Amino acid sequence: MSDEINPIKEYLFEYIEKSEYIVKLITEKKFDIIINKIIENCYDKIISMDEKDEAVGVLATGILHYLLTNALLNSQRKVDYQGTELDIVIPDIRTLEKDPKMTLLIIIPKSSNKKVIEEKIIQLTKIQPIKENIWVVLSENIDIDYKTFVLSKENNSFTKIIFEIAQFSNVGRSNKFKILRI
Repeated sequence: MSDEINPIKEYLFEYIEKSEYIVKLITEKKFDIIINKIIENCYDKIISMDEKDEAVGVLATGILHYLLTNALLNSQRKVDYQGTELDIVIPDIRTLEKDPKMTLLIIIPKSSNKKVIEEKIIQLTKIQPIKENIWVVLSENIDIDYKTFVLSKENNSFTKIIFEIAQFSNVGRSNKFKILRI
């Protein structure tokens, strides 16, 4: 990975590596339970390592990168496209250029400032014109007019994200993309 060493990512991946339970759950495709276990065992420590929104953003990015790789779902992360940094693109930029309706953009704003989040979404709508294909991962529930997932200890909706990504990826695609049968 070209990313600089980040203590939050290090802590997350060290936890995952040491957990035989998570490896077992990966083989069983129990991604929601994996996310719950990670949040249960890592959230408090990770939140203490940085400002909350930043820490949750790094945690969400790390979890998604790990699970998307293990779910064999095509994705690109931290892509600079037309001067805008895209957090996660599913399946990839080439598909986005050819067929936006088959492409999902997931943003992880590392902020709970509604104005900052909405400005980022406005940038993304120039790249991804289909509103339903822009999803937002937040550290707390913020009322915005886009599909959101909250990664927190309470009111956590982030656990469903891999299954929803898999459902999105399976719609209208050939069988080679149907890795997760949901």
